[in-house]
Amino acid sequence: MKAIIVDDERLARKELTNLLSAYPEVEIIGEAANADEAIAMIESKRPDLLFLDIQMPGKTGFDLLESIDAAPLVIFTTAYDEYALKAFEVNALDYLLKPIHQDRLKSCLEKVLKEHKTIKEEEHEQAEYKLGLKDQVFVKDGDKCWFVKLADVRLFESDGNYIKVYFEQNKPMIHKSLNALDKKLDDRAFFRASRKHIINLSWVESIESWFNGGLLVKLKNGDKVEVSRRQASRFKEMMSL
Repeated sequence: MKAIIVDDERLARKELTNLLSAYPEVEIIGEAANADEAIAMIESKRPDLLFLDIQMPGKTGFDLLESIDAAPLVIFTTAYDEYALKAFEVNALDYLLKPIHQDRLKSCLEKVLKEHKTIKEEEHEQAEYKLGLKDQVFVKDGDKCWFVKLADVRLFESDGNYIKVYFEQNKPMIHKSLNALDKKLDDRAFFRASRKHIINLSWVESIESWFNGGLLVKLKNGDKVEVSRRQASRFKEMMSL
């Protein structure tokens, strides 16, 4: 399991590296002292796991996650416990308070390794078949249930630990991460516009330039979705002849 440590304090990075040396399952492939360094490293190295500090000069750990389209598994490492609720709202797997103790790290890594194994097993299963426009899925939200053709789903939107599914006049919530869903969908039919949205390409009506090199996509029902700067060039390629 490949990991990156993001912390502005060199001694904190060194201490965590020393603690992690007891776990051969975790390979440290990089360290970053700030969010901008980390973003570039995440895009180039594609880690499975981030050990992420929250309070750093410039961008915070939360800002970093807002800046990337698909985040790896995240463990926050911080001296401040007041961020715990927000950490779990952005789907962090765990929250380690500094100074980090070996027994607490052990229980945290047991959870992470289990989650990583589950993800890899799902990826293996999903590699054999991707859901496309002709497929029908079962959606349940509370007492309400639907069988929905994916061709009718125009948009998926991340909302904490849930995904909002947009079809007809309905917007039910399902308990799933957008990353996991993205891996199940046929990328010839669905596009990861940003860390918050997946759009159905058959619903795209028009595209216009937007802020910071991004794009604004208008769907056939009038909904508008931003495509992040990092995804904009790929989106243009997919939608061109």
